[in-house]
Amino acid sequence: MKIEVIENKKDTLEFYIEGERHTLPNLLKERLAEKKEVEFVAYKLDHPIDKKSRIVLKAANPSKVLEDTIKEIQTELTEFAKAFEKVK
Repeated sequence: MKIEVIENKKDTLEFYIEGERHTLPNLLKERLAEKKEVEFVAYKLDHPIDKKSRIVLKAANPSKVLEDTIKEIQTELTEFAKAFEKVK
C-alpha cells in the first residue's frame, strides 16, 4: 500500500491510497463522517479499473482527525482479533 498526498492544506487533506479500491476507503469515509469536526469527507475511484482511491477530507485539522480515526480503527480491530481467537 502506498499513500500519495495530492493536497495538504490547513483545512483540506486529499490523497490517494494505492492498492485499495473500496474496502479501506469506505471504512475511513464512514468513520470520519461520524466525527463532528469533519466538514466533508468522500472517496472516489478516478477510473473504474484503477487500483487506487482518492480521499478528500475537510476539517479544522484533517491530519489530526485522520490519525485519531486510524488509531480508533486499529484498536477495534485488535479487540476483534482477540475476541475471535477466543472462539476459534
